[in-house]
Amino acid sequence: MMNFEGLEMIAVLVVVVVFVKVLDQFGLLEASYDDSVEDELELSAVRHRPEALEQLEAQTRFSRKELQILYRGFKNECPSGVVNEDTFKEIYAQFFPQGDASTYAHFLFNAFDTDHNDSVSFEDFVMGLSILLRGTVQEKLNWAFNLYDINKDGYITKEEMFDIIKSIYDMMGKCTYPTLKEETPRQHVEIFFQKMDKNRDGVVTIDEFIDCCQNVSLFLF
Repeated sequence: MMNFEGLEMIAVLVVVVVFVKVLDQFGLLEASYDDSVEDELELSAVRHRPEALEQLEAQTRFSRKELQILYRGFKNECPSGVVNEDTFKEIYAQFFPQGDASTYAHFLFNAFDTDHNDSVSFEDFVMGLSILLRGTVQEKLNWAFNLYDINKDGYITKEEMFDIIKSIYDMMGKCTYPTLKEETPRQHVEIFFQKMDKNRDGVVTIDEFIDCCQNVSLFLF
């Protein structure tokens, strides 16, 4: 059971925790690898060809060996070389059988789909994963802001925050304690928004978002 009281930015924590589970699901936490994986990465005949290892190694905080393992797991689960939204939702549904993870998975998918082509490539996946698992606090907060900024206009509104928070509660389902009342997500949004919207203009900018999160003691990475 999980008590949400005081977790002002639980969405980002959920992202990190769940992605560790997703890595395990993909077989990406295995310690072993073989040299043939590099050949697969360079010469694979999948529909989407990933960038060369050297370029991804330079753009992420993963080593060459880690990228080889990541790609092997990704290719095993996604032979086409890309993940569509339906597959993304199926993955999250496995970890939250007592709730409905589809809406949160939709928002998270859009955050990973940085070029907005309705698919997540290996490059998209590993770039986002690098930030979530090994990025600086600033990088993680920038990523989190992008998740909340659903329409990508540079601001977070109350409705956007409500949609994200509500989707998290829907995903957790019966795993929350105490049992959530229907009005709980809206109440939490009002509290969070008051803390973040310093100038009371009805929207939260990235500076307000980062300033608030950096001053929340429970916001841990």
